[in-house]
Amino acid sequence: MLIGIDLGTSGVKAILLSPEQSVLAEANAGLKVSRPNDGWSEQDPADWIAAVETVLDALAAQRDLSGVVGIGLSGQMHGATLLDANDKVIRPCILWNDTRACVEAAELDNDDQFREITGNIVFSGFTAPKLLWIKRNEPEFFSRIAKVLLPKDYLRLWLTGEYASEMSDAAGTSWLDTGCRDWSEDLLAATGLDRSHMPQLIEGSQPSGVLRPSFTDRWGFGKNVVVAGGAGDNAATAIGVGVTRPGEAFVSLGTSGVLFAASETYAPDPATAVHTFCHAVPQTWHQMGVVLSAADSLTWFASLIGKTPAELTDGHDKLHEPSKTVYLPYLGGERTPLNNSSIRGAFTGIEHITDSKAATRAVIEGVSFALRDCQSALTATGTKITSLVAVGGGSRSDYWLKALATILGTPISVPVSGDFGAAFGAARLGQMAAEGVGVEIAQPPKMQKIIDPEVKLTAAFDTAYERFKAAQDAIGGLS
Repeated sequence: MLIGIDLGTSGVKAILLSPEQSVLAEANAGLKVSRPNDGWSEQDPADWIAAVETVLDALAAQRDLSGVVGIGLSGQMHGATLLDANDKVIRPCILWNDTRACVEAAELDNDDQFREITGNIVFSGFTAPKLLWIKRNEPEFFSRIAKVLLPKDYLRLWLTGEYASEMSDAAGTSWLDTGCRDWSEDLLAATGLDRSHMPQLIEGSQPSGVLRPSFTDRWGFGKNVVVAGGAGDNAATAIGVGVTRPGEAFVSLGTSGVLFAASETYAPDPATAVHTFCHAVPQTWHQMGVVLSAADSLTWFASLIGKTPAELTDGHDKLHEPSKTVYLPYLGGERTPLNNSSIRGAFTGIEHITDSKAATRAVIEGVSFALRDCQSALTATGTKITSLVAVGGGSRSDYWLKALATILGTPISVPVSGDFGAAFGAARLGQMAAEGVGVEIAQPPKMQKIIDPEVKLTAAFDTAYERFKAAQDAIGGLS
């Protein structure tokens, strides 16, 4: 059996898989985010450990875990977890959606070697600018740093005693030579660090260590349970839905929105604000456009008018003409293609007749138009998408998928009911590491249906997209 553990921002999820990759049990534990200052976003790593203990307790209560041979880890990316020489956490982890280091990010991005070596813009949410911010603003903490770990890799240290990371997560730090798949000593030096501060690097499908004996006693594991390198959350999701070959892609309608495409070559184009990262399996890369507020936009709007997201989308069945109201989904800045941490969202074109249904359609359309921006950015790099799978909470809305398929001009496949996300992909990586098997085990799930574009509405949505771009230009000048 295999276990996949996904350390998300809002909670930890664990699933238990059979050798045939059937889900035998699952468990969840919630997490909270601390926001002590404007633009800050932090978590206490001790809460991650407590949440993992909770989910493993729950799995052990449901099933005998003595047959588990491998564990895979996935997690939220970019977080700066700082340890002293005794492996004690120095300060709360600064998370991926923290924007305090925007000045430092711009400074590093103006240093040509960062884009040249990493293949990416230095975004304010990435790890390197956070460390430069700490060096300048919290020097007493910076002086104590012995190791910098990404969130899931802190879990690995707790589980195995090993300092290790893998390529897909490391690519989001702004310290990785993404083409060579190794730390860049020059980039580390630019933030006052060196290779000794970093964990060793392995591939996500390789073993990183074995479970500590004390944990085998607590949860009834057998001996020598292998812990795989794992993956950042999006790369793990790609393994879960079988997106590993060129042309294969998925779109995620979660808290954030992601358009992710696999590639067998390294072809960065930082100017597009597309993320070019290593994939979780050897000699494979991926490109990714990121919208920071996707389903989060719908959650925000629902809260604003005193409803739930499900209540907002209920009754939206047949795809309508696009709303005259335009929604810009920049609640906390934007990555692809704007690279603007200070831009904020807006509604434009509101009329007397704009009711909650019209505004809901505008929110759905606005997020979908932002994903079309991502599609255009990926296309500009030469990436071609031949198949597209939908994942995330928003993918449960056929209306949203119909709108998105029409806006992107691409059919969207929907997997059969089941969880094929990051925890599932992590478990698959655990199987690769424990059994020595390859990427061939990461097959796509069976598809429940295919959502085709509404061709008769294509022209109307193309016109609406132009309104979106015009509003984007106008609001950009106010940020």
